Amino acid sequence: MNKVAGIKPIVEMRNIVKTFSGVKALSNITFDVLPGEIHCLVGENGAGKSTLMKVLSGAYSPDSGEIIFEGIAYKNLTPELSQRLGINIIYQENLLAPTMNVVENVFIGSEIKKNKIFNDFDAMKKAVVTEMNNLGININIEKPIEKLSVADQQFVKILKAIIKRPKVLIMDEPTSMFNVEDAKKVLRLVKRISDMGIGIIYISHFLSEVVEIADRITVIRDGAVVNSYDNSKRDTKLSVITKDMVGRPVDVFYNKQQNEIGDPLLVVENLKLKQASEPLSFEVRKGEILGIAGMVGSGRTEIVRAISGADKFYSGNIYINNEKVNISNPCDAIDVGIAHITEDRQKLGLYLNGSISENIVIIGLGRKLKNFFVRPKKFPELVNPILKGLNIKAASHNMEVRYLSGGNQQKVVLGKWLFQGADLFIFDEPTRGIDVNSKNEFYNIMSSLTKQGKGIIMVSSDMPELVSMSDRVMVIRKGSIAGIIQKEEISENNIIKKALEVDDNE
Repeated sequence: MNKVAGIKPIVEMRNIVKTFSGVKALSNITFDVLPGEIHCLVGENGAGKSTLMKVLSGAYSPDSGEIIFEGIAYKNLTPELSQRLGINIIYQENLLAPTMNVVENVFIGSEIKKNKIFNDFDAMKKAVVTEMNNLGININIEKPIEKLSVADQQFVKILKAIIKRPKVLIMDEPTSMFNVEDAKKVLRLVKRISDMGIGIIYISHFLSEVVEIADRITVIRDGAVVNSYDNSKRDTKLSVITKDMVGRPVDVFYNKQQNEIGDPLLVVENLKLKQASEPLSFEVRKGEILGIAGMVGSGRTEIVRAISGADKFYSGNIYINNEKVNISNPCDAIDVGIAHITEDRQKLGLYLNGSISENIVIIGLGRKLKNFFVRPKKFPELVNPILKGLNIKAASHNMEVRYLSGGNQQKVVLGKWLFQGADLFIFDEPTRGIDVNSKNEFYNIMSSLTKQGKGIIMVSSDMPELVSMSDRVMVIRKGSIAGIIQKEEISENNIIKKALEVDDNE
């Protein structure tokens, strides 16, 4: 969509400035969205994308600048005012009520009433089912959110936003946990919403989908706008966007360093997650990255959660360095040197109100300090090498983790396990929602770990990541091992064929 003369933006942000603990997150940013436009906002983690959108949604107040909505200027918005104006945001993190079902979550705070006292549950259920049918979404609406897959939870967030018919819809990494088919559903949905005249601000690190759907693309770096492109002809080059984001070409990424692979570190023997499950047997060697592939819902995460003690399993044996270990809870796994970097960093990996130092030392402090009393003044000398090694961008080690960007939060999670001194690292979607520059940093760290003789299990939905980083790829289908692909045979085609049970002759 070209910016046609006479068409005014629904919303315009002018010269927005925002700082946290002395660190400037936004520096005089000007940004707008037109009616029916898909305006994609891209940039590496820490660039300021989510901060800018939190200013627009009322979660943050800017230090200076103004927001103009339908011609009326505001110094700042509140969440209530933002929603009343018609601005709705779908956050990357899960903000749903876990014990409530789909219908309750969709209408929480805006319930349909039978009268002044009672809610009309039948009307709400009918509205959700109708919207699901329109969008091609299939979810059990009676299930509580905590029982749904991560992908289905994301669909619930989209339902919750769309059913209110906003004027501006902000989507923060909406396809980050989806398989290819479900991601295409979201992209079709985005186009349908824009056809309704709703302005869409779309944040994504998947640049191929950005150039596919964007009418305009704005790149920000270090809290400032670098460039904005008219993409109405869908002809913006990925290499141009990537250069704006990180200042180097995309082909320097995804290059695993070679190292020697040693003896088995982890051996899993006849592991059955449930009584009716197929037994699973595999191993991870010292210095090896074992990739685990499969479609969403295939059972990949359930396998690593069993190994790390997060979930109980029915039967089977686990060996670490040829010794049988009993793992019935996360503490058992930690004691034998297993680290689990979960895909939901905010809910399961961090203490958001704590400082960077507190998060990093929380597990391994007992090993580092043998005194009865803990002295926080010793934290800096313990954590500073990790902060430097991981290139965590923060004003100081005392900065609260909740103020960090998503990529830096992920680094803090990893830093916690580096401080602990684990031998086997389980990465579940390690670069989910991470920009290409932060991905490269993570890959270098993972390669460094393998050179130290550590073993890595990497659950990933990112095909380039699996192909480039894995020494072997174990493909999971319906809770079973569909096959293990050796290094020389790893390709996107071979992984997809095993994941979808596609025959070469079909």
